[in-house]
Amino acid sequence: MITPTFRKINLDAYKPGRSISKINKKVIKLSANESALGIGKRVQKVLKTFDKKISKYPDSKFKALTHLISKKYKCNQNQIICGSGSDEIIQMLCQLFLKKGDEVIVPKYSFLMYRIYAKIVDAKVIFSKEINFKISIKEIIKKVTKKTKIVFLANPNNPTGTYIDNNELVKLRKKLSSRVLLVVDDAYFEYMVNKDYKSGLEIFKNKKNVFILRTFSKIHGLASLRIGWGYGDKKIINELYKIKPPFNVN
Repeated sequence: MITPTFRKINLDAYKPGRSISKINKKVIKLSANESALGIGKRVQKVLKTFDKKISKYPDSKFKALTHLISKKYKCNQNQIICGSGSDEIIQMLCQLFLKKGDEVIVPKYSFLMYRIYAKIVDAKVIFSKEINFKISIKEIIKKVTKKTKIVFLANPNNPTGTYIDNNELVKLRKKLSSRVLLVVDDAYFEYMVNKDYKSGLEIFKNKKNVFILRTFSKIHGLASLRIGWGYGDKKIINELYKIKPPFNVN
């Protein structure tokens, strides 16, 4: 019997850290940056009501959630999209913006899903050099060509923990062509106390060529629920809704 032909993808799959359930002793697991505090009491209370709703499909437009997000962060509800983790939104951005031959720039040491999703759609991943494990604006700009479509970066960075300050981030956006989408991953912004740091959402809330990623997996401790959100120009959000799975957030 012949197996139907499929496209060969030249990449290594994402390798998560070992599950604690597979280790028969107490350990402190750091590889996935999961919350050591777990979920809050208010969240526990809400989760107890889920058994009554589990047989129904969720709202595909996440209206209640996006309303609360927009209220908390003082941003436009119509510019928010939710995903099964922010990594699903990374996947959708790659599907929307990239085709074979396009280039994506990512720092050498960064979240693996940027490069994985880019390669799946046949884009070329270009790595920018880091200086002392810190993202370098100069090195990113050096790698930009006419084929560059997206620049991905997490600030603070995963896994190095270093960050670039407000001025550097604004400088990067100014030096990039307006046709290049800058994706700023704010996954760890809540942990920052440095005075020269602002989140991507604070800096670029009204920029049409910047897309912001947020997650509930880290400081909120909801990693297993798989919930993240993105914020960008209304035109981009509208197109992402066209390719989003219908009931992707539980």
